[in-house]
Amino acid sequence: MTSPNTLIFVDLMSDDPVKAGKFYATVMGWEDDVRMDGQFCRMVPGGNFKNPDGSDSEIGNLHIGIGDVANLRPNPDPAGVDSRTLSPFARSSRLWVLVSEDDSVDRIMTAAVEHGAEVLWRNHYWKEFNGFNDAFRDPWGNEIILWRKGGVDPVIPEGYTSE
Repeated sequence: MTSPNTLIFVDLMSDDPVKAGKFYATVMGWEDDVRMDGQFCRMVPGGNFKNPDGSDSEIGNLHIGIGDVANLRPNPDPAGVDSRTLSPFARSSRLWVLVSEDDSVDRIMTAAVEHGAEVLWRNHYWKEFNGFNDAFRDPWGNEIILWRKGGVDPVIPEGYTSE
């Protein structure tokens, strides 16, 4: 193999993709693109990855899908495959989101809770990857970790946990 396989898409699960799309449009500011008569919602976070000088690179517009857990597509079987229910209290996938410099964790967390999310933790520093993070579980059981880079010689604010 001469080049790595490339991640192109991630799906979050929901029993109502349209409602979940509206949740993420409100909470994260992402464009929600309802497809297949509401059976699927493509989320377009937008923007581009930054070059070292801070300018936009040509890499951008990564997408996230929100699939209907009752009949997750694509699948050769028109009825889909099991499991067809959400498992909000079991370990689920986690989506890591780098918070934009023109947004704030406090705004995102407040909006998420106002729209039915559960706070998993606040104000944590993870030395292994030098980042500050907060997390919530959306109303469908997906876990979202909000990330900010620690920078050179990070100062951990009082009241933060760390590992």
